[in-house]
Amino acid sequence: MVALITGGSSGIGLEYSRQLAARGYELVLVSNREQELADAAQTLSAVAAVRTRCQDLAGERSADGLFAWCQAEGLHPDVLVNNAGMFFFKELQVEDLDRVQAMINLHVTTVTRLCVLFGQDMKARGGGYILNVSSMASRIPVPGITVYSATKAYLRNFGRSFSYEMRPYGVSVTTVCPAAVATPLYRLSEKKMRTALRVGLVQTPAWLVRRSLRAMFRKRRIISPAFMNVWLPALIALLPAPLVARIWIKVK
Repeated sequence: MVALITGGSSGIGLEYSRQLAARGYELVLVSNREQELADAAQTLSAVAAVRTRCQDLAGERSADGLFAWCQAEGLHPDVLVNNAGMFFFKELQVEDLDRVQAMINLHVTTVTRLCVLFGQDMKARGGGYILNVSSMASRIPVPGITVYSATKAYLRNFGRSFSYEMRPYGVSVTTVCPAAVATPLYRLSEKKMRTALRVGLVQTPAWLVRRSLRAMFRKRRIISPAFMNVWLPALIALLPAPLVARIWIKVK
């Protein structure tokens, strides 16, 4: 059994790699960070066979290159985890357009093409699992994360629809929409992160990945773990638009 994890050398992706290795999967880790890949491979090789691919997945045809490499190497993943992502919080300016395009490519174009390319291979073999990582932000269209929330909303809708297309062929597609997770993404101090974990505002990667993989192997279409997924989007939806505008002016 083979599992391919994008962004699999750090953060949540590394935790997916650990837990899938513990389940007996050979690993294919993909990242654009060469040293992190080497470190992850060295650590995980004690419990699983590990292959690595250092590649930037934020190009329009990055998925095609990754799929072609897997085919050439004789790798046919039984599990595909589309975890690679990027994040920034700011008002959009012209100078941000390259980062915007990279985010759209990484979250939308690459994931879509990987799902179709590897999904076709899974269909031919009569089974497989695809896990796409969206976000609670997919339900929170607010300033500052304009493109991030929009691309994550695409992943949420795409994954849910694609799951119906793939289910008759024995291929399961699960979309996970995490709330806040304790990773360097949020750039919180160690003290603030400990506090957030203690009061339940942030969850650990291990907790999230356990819930996600359990849902995937149970062939659930979508999972939104953590109580914050229940109350925060609903609370923000209740805020009057003028209030949202005033808050943004103060925090930007």
